[in-house]
Amino acid sequence: MMNTLRAVSVFFALISVAGVASAGGDAKAGGPKSELCQGCHGADGMSVNPECPSLAGQKPGYIYKQLEDFINGKRHNDTMSAMAALAGTPQDMKDIAAYFASQKSMSGDNYMLAPKPDNKKSISNGKKLFMNGNPRTGLYGCVNCHGKNGKGKSATNQVFPVIGGQSKGYLAKQLKDFRAATRTNDPANMMMDIAKKLTDAEIDAITDYLASL
Repeated sequence: MMNTLRAVSVFFALISVAGVASAGGDAKAGGPKSELCQGCHGADGMSVNPECPSLAGQKPGYIYKQLEDFINGKRHNDTMSAMAALAGTPQDMKDIAAYFASQKSMSGDNYMLAPKPDNKKSISNGKKLFMNGNPRTGLYGCVNCHGKNGKGKSATNQVFPVIGGQSKGYLAKQLKDFRAATRTNDPANMMMDIAKKLTDAEIDAITDYLASL
């Protein structure tokens, strides 16, 4: 738990830096520039492919950082690394990030159209983990960084992404990638530390809850 708390402190120290990095994005200019991204992430930032994250209402600084990380090799995905390289200049990337950030926040409405039989129980369990973590294993509650309903801590906090309403499949893969240390671009390895404390059942419950929001 102490390692996680120290990592949180580092994250908050980075918030102002991320805010500066995302400054200057023009959402109107970003609309046409985002057409390259829309095939996977949706014209309004709501992806219909569970392997591709929704970007609607995402923090612009977070989007910008991920694009940089794909380009610089800090985050690895063959498709996204190639696509990010085509995004243009840093200003183009800021504009694209601003466009998706300006869209109505991602929602799990589509996920809830066909809930699985044990959906309500799983969502309930996931909410408890999201809010309180698991004191027995030292799991930190997600709400402390990602905010109420996973919609972010504040408008000025660009470090912690919006995850409420995100695709279950995408969230589950990222948590498992963090746990396996195949995704390593989280500052201070905070998400790696958290994910290593998660069982498959807990990942299933938390992602059910988040995808329903």
